[in-house]
Amino acid sequence: MTKLNQIIDPTVLQATRRHFIKESFLGLGGLALGTMLGSCKSNSSFISNNLSRIPHFAPRAKSVIYMHMAGAPSQLELFDYKPELLKMDGQPCPPSFLEGKKFAFIRGVPKMLASPARFKQYGQSGTWLSNYLPHFSTIVDEVSVIKSVTTDQFNHAPAQLMMHTGSARLGRPSMGSWISYGLGSENRDLPSFVVLTSGGNNPDAGKSVWGSGFLPSVYQGVQCRSVGDPVLFLQDPADVSRDLRLASIEAINDVNKLAYGDHHDPETQSRIAQYELAYRMQISVPEVMDIHEEPDYIHQMYGTKPGKSSFANNALLARKLVERGVRYVQLFDWGWDTHGNAESVSIDTGLINKCRTVDKAMTALVLDLKQRGLLEDTLVIWGGEFGRTPMAENRDGIPNAFKGRDHHAEAFCMWMAGGGIKRGYTYGETDEIGYTVVNGRVNPHDIQATILHQLGYDHEKFTYEFQGRPFRLTDTEGKVIKNILA
Repeated sequence: MTKLNQIIDPTVLQATRRHFIKESFLGLGGLALGTMLGSCKSNSSFISNNLSRIPHFAPRAKSVIYMHMAGAPSQLELFDYKPELLKMDGQPCPPSFLEGKKFAFIRGVPKMLASPARFKQYGQSGTWLSNYLPHFSTIVDEVSVIKSVTTDQFNHAPAQLMMHTGSARLGRPSMGSWISYGLGSENRDLPSFVVLTSGGNNPDAGKSVWGSGFLPSVYQGVQCRSVGDPVLFLQDPADVSRDLRLASIEAINDVNKLAYGDHHDPETQSRIAQYELAYRMQISVPEVMDIHEEPDYIHQMYGTKPGKSSFANNALLARKLVERGVRYVQLFDWGWDTHGNAESVSIDTGLINKCRTVDKAMTALVLDLKQRGLLEDTLVIWGGEFGRTPMAENRDGIPNAFKGRDHHAEAFCMWMAGGGIKRGYTYGETDEIGYTVVNGRVNPHDIQATILHQLGYDHEKFTYEFQGRPFRLTDTEGKVIKNILA
């Protein structure tokens, strides 16, 4: 195997000469730079994980923090004020909202349900917001609220897959993997894509929402923990020294390089890169994942408690990670499924409690990024996988014991901040009861196209060849939501 083959990106070796010249001409300088900067015996991990694919235009953001509230928070209790629902509260749902529609649990004729939340306008922008998010109300002039998001999925797992991979089916790369593939990492000692979970469970779609799909596995998300070892098996076994660990990895990778020379399997290159990154992470990850040394005012600002597993701790870790060059940080917080079949999942008790676990921390994250000069270059996103119905859920035709709403694919809300997004702006509109979008309809592919655009990529041109066709995150759809761009 030639020296060039040892350092080149494995996907290039499988391309035609014409494709290589077209895609890699501007990257050859990066290869030379990587050789000069790399301190490892092999450069494979630097090339696989850190070589940027040249953006199509000047980016407005260089990193992303995506906060996904798994279970789908109710937009009607948080962002989408609908006083008309007060007039209809308790009345049978009009037939026009039920005919030809499918719901996850509603059967028969449910009753309309007014929001128990109290709404008012906040900030110079006059953004409508409920009393469930008192801390967030102080930063509404920093964000764009999108009130017109729709999806074609009304069950959790496929809707989460759609939001994060562009497809409701398993097998597609996650958005974080696409971004990792495109931008690499600014810190060769840390993964370019990190995942943090809270709420006691992983999202319904499992780890597929941060998987690499058909992209080389080096681009999949690395799940870290805020309690215990940040990454499982990060520490060396007893009596294994750092030098012995390095010698072991070098010996394993010598075998991997021979195997790659025989078969040119890109996954062998990924394995080499992962072994080397894991070795470096043993030093870098414990330091960046430790929040004990943060000043008291930061802990008070976020509501963090070192040594605990919480969304607040993960929000602070997200700031630390992008501060050190991680490109994509995905926070999943489980427990937002408010059906009303128990008090803990009702919109007037359970949802309030969930809001308390994230409100202060997500507000602090935006403020902390801003005070450090990071918000301008960091795109912050918050949302769920779909919305909730304006009628009460009556599971199996029987009203639930507590106030709750069924899954609703036709309308929900998200917000974005930083990274070239307009400040203090509201986009889109639903009808008078929040059932369907009447202005500014967007879907997950539009959200994905907008995120890629802010990172400097044309979503229609950012592709990966697989099984004889160029795939992209947004499949065959997606338009950039230009109205929310600064």
